[in-house]
Amino acid sequence: MDPRPLLIDTLPFLSPRNALDGLTPVLAERRVPGAPHAIGDIVAHLAFWQHGFAGRCDGTPGPMPPSAATGWPAPEPGAWDGLRQRFLDGLERVVALGAAGDQGRRLDPPIEIPPLADITVGDVIVHVASHNAYHLGQVVLLRQMLGAWPPPAGSYTGVQCASSGV
Repeated sequence: MDPRPLLIDTLPFLSPRNALDGLTPVLAERRVPGAPHAIGDIVAHLAFWQHGFAGRCDGTPGPMPPSAATGWPAPEPGAWDGLRQRFLDGLERVVALGAAGDQGRRLDPPIEIPPLADITVGDVIVHVASHNAYHLGQVVLLRQMLGAWPPPAGSYTGVQCASSGV
């Protein structure tokens, strides 16, 4: 399996880079009434879990969060550009793990959560891709609600798709 189409050059949905492109720190931090998270919160959550799972794959593991709430670190105000880049760099890190040719290798040490105790590097790639897709859908919805959609490169809509290459 080539992890790049799952994580970076996605086809079923707009790429993560494009989905986040053009967001200012103000928009990334703005709360939409009724929504539990701002876009920056979601991207901090994605970066947190990518980093944790990649650490388990490359031998630099940290402890698993004791609760779901601790998997949602609060981003620093005004730190959007760095946070966005950390998330995108994390995608490259996970792709590199998949390109290393050991996708069948079980994580060591294993994850302490029973359903994840026997997962492989390849399983992590699919898990991260699925998790990202789920939350990037939330980002798209929040962008739409904030009037910040489509991103500068366009989106998957009619003629834009054919003319913009996305």
